[in-house]
Amino acid sequence: MLHSHNMGAAIRRLLPTAFFAAVSLVAQPPIGSNNSPRPAETPKEPGIPVRDDLTKQRCSPCHKADKDGNLTRISWVRTTPEGWQQAIKRMVRLNGLSLKPEEARHIVQYLSANHGLAPEEAASVNWFLEKRSRDEEANMPSEEIKRACASCHPIAQPNSWRRSGDEWKLLADMHVGYFPVTEFTAFRNMGRPLPGAPPQKHPVELAIEHFTKTAALNTPEWASWKATMRPAKLQGQWILWGSQPGKGRVLGNVAIEPGATENEFATSITFTDATGRQSKRTGRANLYTGHAWRGRSTGGAGTLDDPKDMREVMSVSRDQSTIEGRWFWGGYDEMGINAKLVRAGESTLVLGIDQQALKTGATTQVKIYGDKLPTNVKTSEISFGNGVAVQRIVSATPRLITVEVAVAKDAIFGPRDVEVLRAVATNATSIYDKVDYIKVSTDTTVARLGGTTHPKGYAQFEAIGFHHGLDGKPNTPDDLNLGPVPAKWSMEEFLARFDDDDKDHVGLLNSTTGLFTPATEGPNPKRKWSTNNFGDVWVVATYTGGAKPLTARNYMIVTVPLYMRWDQPEVAE
Repeated sequence: MLHSHNMGAAIRRLLPTAFFAAVSLVAQPPIGSNNSPRPAETPKEPGIPVRDDLTKQRCSPCHKADKDGNLTRISWVRTTPEGWQQAIKRMVRLNGLSLKPEEARHIVQYLSANHGLAPEEAASVNWFLEKRSRDEEANMPSEEIKRACASCHPIAQPNSWRRSGDEWKLLADMHVGYFPVTEFTAFRNMGRPLPGAPPQKHPVELAIEHFTKTAALNTPEWASWKATMRPAKLQGQWILWGSQPGKGRVLGNVAIEPGATENEFATSITFTDATGRQSKRTGRANLYTGHAWRGRSTGGAGTLDDPKDMREVMSVSRDQSTIEGRWFWGGYDEMGINAKLVRAGESTLVLGIDQQALKTGATTQVKIYGDKLPTNVKTSEISFGNGVAVQRIVSATPRLITVEVAVAKDAIFGPRDVEVLRAVATNATSIYDKVDYIKVSTDTTVARLGGTTHPKGYAQFEAIGFHHGLDGKPNTPDDLNLGPVPAKWSMEEFLARFDDDDKDHVGLLNSTTGLFTPATEGPNPKRKWSTNNFGDVWVVATYTGGAKPLTARNYMIVTVPLYMRWDQPEVAE
């Protein structure tokens, strides 16, 4: 389930159930309720004491302290920096909390460090924090939990939290208090059970049971991380090795300098994209929980390809040798760079090559990217494995070696390492004989109209080639991802009604780059009934580099601007 669609799913679910919800409203008490206020219960699990003076001072008027230093609710939850920011904003909006900006930053920093997520816990939801578009359907625990939690928001939202069992129950109660309609559109089984039928648990009850087990407060991952978490020593020179969808490889340098505190940093960024365009930026960042990098940079021209402002959401590895995540921009964070920073050292470093796959029987030039690469390198000192011969060195600099390689017709299919002297980039490329099938980079996409009063929400598509692998079968674990392949892009009508004409009005799709630019918002007098330019279409990629054309398609919804935004992340401020 693509997270952008979840609110629509809730509305669709509301329409056919509204009558039954009204009938059930009087007949059934709230879930877990006996129609009388529940007395305060002693927590069944040990909490996490709050030791910070400012946090206690600002939070304890509502969150009461016990003899062990625990604050109600707060001591029995853990989450991401974004989660704590969201909670604090809710306290300001609804409960009268007053904070200075520097106080809010301090509290988010403290709670993230002591009530945060370990790197292993955050890994499953980093895509959500990095503002990537992902179909969550395959990750739903069950249809009941999907209904209870993903009717209104991504399943990544609850997966971003760790709570005690009591806290998961209180969270469900909070939803009913703030959003009463959820009890009937998402939380409850609708209708009455048949006579004699065994009782069935409501979706919300199954969700509480699930998250109590899978997202518990006290976990081995958190205990391990708390024991090893240390101040991050990130100052120094880093190599940027990334990719920009629709553009290609990005290579550059990032200088990181310490800031005012041990968790603040200043950055100086220089990089070159696949077109040769150079960018220089300066930025600042905060580090949370010892691994969660949240930053911003400025310096671009203010165009779609070279934004003035860019946000950074990345994760620092345990050994502090790499920082990986996404840099993004756009009205809906839809444009971005997949960024990986590797600490520059004294020895040769191989980052990767410009081609994700090399074809058997072909001779081609390959660019090897790295740092402190030998400028007098010999062909015998470079290896792509058996069946791939390095025939000559075209050019060599400390950051880039260009070589000519010949791949044997009978070279073994599969991933290959690239070695220069003793430095190795693992799985840097793959050997294949043909593209067996292609996929569009996402299964479902949401773009948004704009340009008049609201920003446009663009969509960048890529065609990804695949090889069947050694088993010769598609969609099996040994399939080789060959990376982006050149494709011709077009739109086809998704026939939702008779005489549908969406593809003529929703926007323009670049036939070579795969960039979709939505139309403007507002009524269009050229459309039937002066309808807005919204609609749904198929985005079709056609690859013609093989024996026969290969096609793949993506379902795209082009909808109205996001007129209201409830919350904006500022943990990088």
